Order: sequence, then structure tokens, then C-alpha cells
Amino acid sequence: MNRRQFFSSSLVPLVATSMNAAPAASHPLPSPPALPFQAEKSKLTITGIRMVQPRPKRPVPAYMPKPGSWSAGGVEVANPMSIYAKYKAQRSLFMADDLGPDAVEITTDRGVKGIGYGGPGAAYVVEKHFPKLLMGEDPFKVEQLWDILWRSTLYYGRKGLVVHAISAVDNALWDIVGNALGMPVYKLLGGQTKERIPAYCTGNDIEQHIEFGYKKIKLAIPYGPADGREGMKKNAALVRRTRELLGPDGEIMLDCWMAFDERYTIELAEMLESYRVYWMEECLPPDDYAGFGRLNAQIKSTRIVTGEHEYTRYGFRLLLEYKAASIWQPDMNWCGGLTELRHIGALAAAHDIPVIPHGGWRGGAPHYIFSATNSPWCEMFLPAPGGPKELYSRFEEENQITRGPEGIYMRPSERPGFGWELET
Repeated sequence: MNRRQFFSSSLVPLVATSMNAAPAASHPLPSPPALPFQAEKSKLTITGIRMVQPRPKRPVPAYMPKPGSWSAGGVEVANPMSIYAKYKAQRSLFMADDLGPDAVEITTDRGVKGIGYGGPGAAYVVEKHFPKLLMGEDPFKVEQLWDILWRSTLYYGRKGLVVHAISAVDNALWDIVGNALGMPVYKLLGGQTKERIPAYCTGNDIEQHIEFGYKKIKLAIPYGPADGREGMKKNAALVRRTRELLGPDGEIMLDCWMAFDERYTIELAEMLESYRVYWMEECLPPDDYAGFGRLNAQIKSTRIVTGEHEYTRYGFRLLLEYKAASIWQPDMNWCGGLTELRHIGALAAAHDIPVIPHGGWRGGAPHYIFSATNSPWCEMFLPAPGGPKELYSRFEEENQITRGPEGIYMRPSERPGFGWELET
């Protein structure tokens, strides 16, 4: 069965027995395969934990992006705050400016280190709470240490920045394991399941992405319900232009970033039906499981997907129980780290749901995608247009870019751990 047949057969939206019914029963939580190194004592002891702002050992050249390019920022993108004129123009008007570093470095008594990326707000929890739980521990105990961090924060965490903090620590532990054993993380996970990973590009610099070679493009939708019918028509015009440039066989996805309501989503899907949109992503606020379930049951012209702002296996079990999405999109740096992503992936695989991580090319997630049979694609961003040739050559080198029938492909690093070449 080829990839297109797989998606058309396995991703047909599931029809709920009752549009407004709550889940009837909780699905069991399957465990991912056991990891051989978890039974070993590494003879390493955690001796230091600190938040860092890593920088490349080989800095890329600085440049001024091409004026007017989408990737340079400063453009309107539909968002949850679009209902307020003061904040509507761009996300930077309301998003947090500085919640501290997102990355953690963990050191051991034998000099082996690991770097892990988390999400906004991770720094406070990592610095104020986690050292007492991690100092002196064996970094190979990834499952046990994850459980300790999870249970110790239940009374004030479970989602958001606390799980961002757990993610950063967990990912750093995996980097330590790989560095200690001299193996890339994907080999620790059982090895590769594909020769290379088909990739899609997010952003509205459509000409640049197509010229580079992408045949899968995810558009950031500019307008939402606050812009009325005229905004919806402008969204449709963007999709139409992309289809014209991409041709009939490329894939178009839409990033709606929590900006829509159910009616708007249904009407936009109807307007776009002739352009063969592959999916509509995160149309509603992430906690509206019932709303996602209704959309997934009602909309037949495209797939309803979500998960970027969902946390842990328990949140994804709710997506499953509400039949809320045809594809899950956990972010490895936000959902609980690689250890938890394995649990989410096991639950998805048990129900034939593909996992396509949000921000898949960054923070080490390609190692998971490369090793997982039900993780078919990797999300990528291109550097903004207008840079020197070296910038894009480095992008190709660092992501092991190749080209083929599906456009752009990538592979994770073969270096130990996540393969970082960073200074802290």
C-alpha cells in the first residue's frame, strides 16, 4: 500500500455515535517497547542542572530578510487574540517577551553532558524545583525520572510550563544516554524505520518554498471570524494561489492556530473543497475536545488535526475518546519530552492514528520520527528569503536534505545523542 492509499484508508474521520455525547469509556494506555539501556546502571551520576541559551559552534551569517517576506515576521496571522483590535496585527503584540531560557544542560560526574529543549516558562520550574529530584540520580533512568518529575508536580502542574520543564529535562537525559553510549538517539529507540523522512514546509513564502523543492506546504491562515466573510475570501484566495503555484499533486495544509469557531471552520472547509486541502490544523482552542469531535465527524473534504498544545498521554487520550483528530501533532519540547512522546505514539499506533510532531525538525524530534512506523512526515521551516547562499547550504547540510518524488526529505544526525553542535 502506498502512502496516499494509507492516508485515504486510515484517516477517514470517525463518525461519533452522538454529536454531543461525552466519551463512553476510557481507552487503556499502552506502553511503548522496553528500552534495553533502562536495565543498565550507567555508572553516571547527575551533578549539575542549569538553564542555558545554546548557540551554534558554527554561527550562520547574519542578514536582512527580503522586505515583505512572511518569514521575517510582522505579518498578520489568525490567532486567539484576533477578536481584539489592539492585538490583532501580529502575535508579538501579545506573546510573552521573555520567560527565561527554554533549554537545559545536565552534567554528570564523568563529564558526559546533555542538552534538552523545552518550552516557554521552563526555566523557573527547572531551577527552583527539579534539582532536589535529579541531583545524584542515574541519568539512564529516563522512565523513572520522568515519573518522579510528573508526580512531584501534579499539585501545581499537569500542563503548560511545568510540562515544558519536564520536557527539557527529559530530552537532556536522552542526549546524555546517546552521548554516553556513542549512539544517535534514533538508534536508542530501535533504529530507523524509513530511509529518509518526507518533509513539509510551514510558512507563506510560497514561491521560495516551491523553488527550494517542497511539494508539501502548510499555510499560516491570516484571517479568522473577526474578519467576516471578506477575510474568509482572502484565506481562500491564498489557498487558490498556492494550489496554482504548487500544481495538482502537491499537498496543502492550513495552520489555523486556535483562531476559529466551529461554524467558521465548517464554512471555510466548504469554500476550500475544490482546492483539495490535506488538513486543517488546530482550528479551535485546544481544550474544546467536543468541538473538535464534531468537526472531525462533520467535515469530509479534509482532515481535522491537532495536538500542538496538548500535553502528555492523558491529554491525547481525551483526543482519542472524543474522536477529535485524524492526525496527532504533539510537540516533543512541550508535550513531556521524548519519553512521553513514546507513550503518546504507542497510544496512537494502537488506534492507527499517524503522529506528525509539531515543529518536527527542531529540538531532536526527527530522531523519533525516523524510528516510529506511524510517524510519516517532518515539519520544517526554511530560513527567511534574502539570505546568502551559505545560509541555505548550511540548512541542507544540517538537516541532510535530499530530493525525490515527494519533494524534500530530511534525516536526523548520525552523531551521538541528538547530534547537537552547540556551545553553552
